[in-house]
Amino acid sequence: MSAATSSLSRFKSLEFILGSVLLVLIVGSVLLSQWLFVDPTKISLSARLVEPFTRPDHPLGTDALGRDILARVAGGGWISLKVGFISVAGSVVFGVVMGLVAGYYRGFWDMLVMRFADVQLALPFILLAITFVAIVGGSLTNTIILLIVSQWVQYARLVRASVLSLREREFILSAKAIGVSDFGIILRHILPNLLGPVIVLMTLNVANNILLESSLTFLGLGVDPSIPSWGGMLAEGRTYLQTAWWISVVPGMAILLTVLGLNLMGDWLRDTLDPTGRTNR
Repeated sequence: MSAATSSLSRFKSLEFILGSVLLVLIVGSVLLSQWLFVDPTKISLSARLVEPFTRPDHPLGTDALGRDILARVAGGGWISLKVGFISVAGSVVFGVVMGLVAGYYRGFWDMLVMRFADVQLALPFILLAITFVAIVGGSLTNTIILLIVSQWVQYARLVRASVLSLREREFILSAKAIGVSDFGIILRHILPNLLGPVIVLMTLNVANNILLESSLTFLGLGVDPSIPSWGGMLAEGRTYLQTAWWISVVPGMAILLTVLGLNLMGDWLRDTLDPTGRTNR
């Protein structure tokens, strides 16, 4: 093994370890928050704007209403992770089905799905978000639906491109020749070959959706302000940046660490599941 290959291998191992540690810490604290931490919506006017590390009952401080920052960050993480994973799952299901139909059957179905995808891609996300919220309103459920609607195209295009190359391979033609149904071919021979790239894209999109949810909530287009969320905490703390920086910095760091962990895992999965795509960088 060359020195460059050995260095790359060590880097990828470090990448996996760091990504795993960050995700375990974030997800573990979010899950524990459902039982261990205080109510993130509990108001205590006698404990307003407590600085971090000055009181044991509020280790990360409090906001302008005396609500515990640690509890709100952990509770907001539950909302952000829920939005990220559920929206990606919905996008995968819808996008993979559309991509399979377009790539396998071609013709009219391919044209219909791809033209619909082109229209979707032509719409700026912020315009779509404003229009969607103006029609149906902002809520947790509507935010998830909005992200599904805006991101299924990525999976449809990825799957379609892969299916177009797979459908002419010898093992697919052999399966057709012996009378295997289209459903059987798709389920047994095509889907297993799509898992690698789809899983990688899912990992990266969970991070992206967490950022989008935080951005939408920050702008008032996402989750209800009464529900603790990272984007909502950033919006609430922007007027206190000079006097109570921790209100915005703590949830901002939570977003940073979560997205970094997911991106590191996505990068590691990409190289692990697709060895042919590795480079000697």
